[in-house]
Amino acid sequence: MDHTNRIELRGRVGNVRTNVVGETMVANFSLVTDYLYKTRDGGAVNETTWLYIVAWDGKDMPDLNLIVKGVPMHVIGRIRAARYTTAEGVEKQMYEVVANKIRILSEEEFNG
Repeated sequence: MDHTNRIELRGRVGNVRTNVVGETMVANFSLVTDYLYKTRDGGAVNETTWLYIVAWDGKDMPDLNLIVKGVPMHVIGRIRAARYTTAEGVEKQMYEVVANKIRILSEEEFNG
């Protein structure tokens, strides 16, 4: 049986944090996407979604230092569930995108 876990996103970078794990750099950042549609009565709706991205330095990745707030980008990756414990000791689960290909876009590519 063939299972597929692939997501493709275009959006703008929000907050960014980079770290070095072992000898490899990793970037954790938020990405905002917008989905525009019209309601039945013709009103415009802009649905905004924030996603969390994890990108490891390597093939098909730009220099991770170029990932800064406001930069438009195209991300291809997979969705993964991540667990963490809050400062209050509560275990929580979130979903993040593990990027396997990132391309920083020009404003023309992003808006065009």
